[in-house]
Amino acid sequence: MLILYQSTPKLIFMENRRSFLKKSAAAAVAAIGGPALLQACDSAGAAPPEGNLLVPRGAGLRITGTFLDEISHDIPHQNWGEKEWDADFAYMKAIGIDTVIDIRCGYRKFITYPSPYLLGQGCYIPSVDLIDMFCRLAQKYGMKFMLGLYDSGKFWDTRDMSYEVEANRFVIDEVWERYGSRYSSFGGWYLSGEISRANRSAIESFRKLGRQCKEVSGGLPTFISPYIDGKKAVKAAGNALTKEEAVSVEQHEKEWDEIFDGIHDYVDACAFQDGHIDYDELDAFFSVNKKLADRYGMKCWTNAETFDRDMPIKFLPIKFDKLRLKLEAAARCGYDKAITFEFSHFMSPQSAYLQAGHLYDRYKEYFGI
Repeated sequence: MLILYQSTPKLIFMENRRSFLKKSAAAAVAAIGGPALLQACDSAGAAPPEGNLLVPRGAGLRITGTFLDEISHDIPHQNWGEKEWDADFAYMKAIGIDTVIDIRCGYRKFITYPSPYLLGQGCYIPSVDLIDMFCRLAQKYGMKFMLGLYDSGKFWDTRDMSYEVEANRFVIDEVWERYGSRYSSFGGWYLSGEISRANRSAIESFRKLGRQCKEVSGGLPTFISPYIDGKKAVKAAGNALTKEEAVSVEQHEKEWDEIFDGIHDYVDACAFQDGHIDYDELDAFFSVNKKLADRYGMKCWTNAETFDRDMPIKFLPIKFDKLRLKLEAAARCGYDKAITFEFSHFMSPQSAYLQAGHLYDRYKEYFGI
């Protein structure tokens, strides 16, 4: 009787614990997946449907564009030739990417094509013509290629974008004559200066560059990809992951209302980088971005970063759930398109990072590709 007396409360406790855990799990599943998901998991021990996902599948905005970071600044170069790039375009096409954007046709002295003007300014001649290759591969895979303008690096030194206008006066004409008029895949322009706050030189520079791009190409679209001056907007070369001073939603809206007002005639879309704010801030900032874009007749894209800003090692492929949260927020806020920085390093099955291929697989599972 002593054994029975000691074991009965234990049995009752274990049964109550199982019941509690089962009810708690069911409540959690119901909260995130709705009645249909709860019904599918109703039987004891049953796994959630959709490849064990606990969240609705495919609720995020699909990534349909990517930068091509061939002039690398703070991530390692992969040293690919045309064979590797061809394979990568096939991987992109397989998940629905229809737009590729050369992030910059040159950075300081390194350039992507043999520009007569930039070579005359002391830049180094590239071993192959990358812009020609990207245009050909985009044409082969039925994609649109957008060219990123030359970045002299002076903006990063001075925060004055006016320096970029002079060099790109020549680059824009060269690029259009060499590639834009020859390849049907050439579909637009990326104005590559990255700003975050109100900047009068940037407004005037975007207007001048956007106007010239449109005039020379018969009105092909232009876009920018600025960043939000959030808590994670820290220097890539530093050790800090966050900073104390970050822009408020209200100040962000005020400053970008002024910027959009000044550039919307010559800039068709804005793809804010999404990695500089916390995940619980996404909806607040995304809603403002969409409202402002609609106000000025611009397309609202998101630059869904596929690298992780939350780790001390810079930069590695992002955890899938972080990417999912960002894409779901973009979908909730009615964004028009998702592009990423950047498929080839952080999402490609043939990336130098092993984790990138796993991110590709998780992305395909989530979207049922």
